[in-house]
Amino acid sequence: MTQQGAALQAYNNELVKCIEELCSKQEELNRQIRQEEDEKERLEHDIRVLSEKLSRVNESLARRLSARTTLDRTIAETEAAYAKILESSQSLLSVLKQEAGNLSKVTEPQRRDH
Repeated sequence: MTQQGAALQAYNNELVKCIEELCSKQEELNRQIRQEEDEKERLEHDIRVLSEKLSRVNESLARRLSARTTLDRTIAETEAAYAKILESSQSLLSVLKQEAGNLSKVTEPQRRDH
């Protein structure tokens, strides 16, 4: 019976050692879980912050793109109108030169060739 008691005590010691190892692994696993939960929380916060920032940038970009489209249209219309003004000015100048030439012919004293 002494032998059985010794064996029982050896098994018991080994069992306690195994339980302690399992508890130690459990504590380590709990520590890792807490770390990953903290990291997850930080990442979720960062995602929220970045999503809000992205939303603001998208809104600003949309406003600026709209403003650029309006400005591009205004510039194109202004350039087209200015080109018409230049064309009209050139036509007016041409007509005035022609009229001035006609007036010169009428108002110049006639030369008499001897």
